[in-house]
Amino acid sequence: MTPVILLAAEKESAEVTDWAARIGWVVGLGLFVALVYWLMREGWKWRSTLQGDLPELPSAPDAPGPVKLSLSGRYHGSTSAGQWLDRIVAHGLGTRSRVELTLTDAGLDVVRPGANDFFVPVAALREARLDKGIAGKVLTEGGLLVVTWEHGDKLIDSGFRSDHAAEHNEWVETLNDMINKTETEGAR
Repeated sequence: MTPVILLAAEKESAEVTDWAARIGWVVGLGLFVALVYWLMREGWKWRSTLQGDLPELPSAPDAPGPVKLSLSGRYHGSTSAGQWLDRIVAHGLGTRSRVELTLTDAGLDVVRPGANDFFVPVAALREARLDKGIAGKVLTEGGLLVVTWEHGDKLIDSGFRSDHAAEHNEWVETLNDMINKTETEGAR
């Protein structure tokens, strides 16, 4: 039994004798990865060019009114309404980031450190719902707060995830109540 153990212990990998081939493969793989990343970046820029007709995002008014709700969490991106894989990247809407959401009588203030902030006036809000995914992010059923809003002539879904997911139901109820109230007052 002892000779078998010694034979197994003495086995080693073969020595590399063709360094040029090994280096060539490593450099080739590195160039391939760089090409893939460059193509992804070009695709992102092309998508932004296609969405160039989207108007500039509104900023928050100076006096938005009292705070109804606030939320701290993550912004997961925006898509064309009803098309959860059609990401909108124009004006930084495709950039994931931390988010501070504040709901007031004037609308929804989206403050994103390191990304473009924007404001959704209450008249532009269309719907709030719980969903399980938006472009690039899939969660458990009801794990994502999705707010549908109108910007220019386009309906947009924006996905948010609170640090405390239990807050999502209150946000959906409050936003939909505000939307219904605004629609009722507008119909008068």
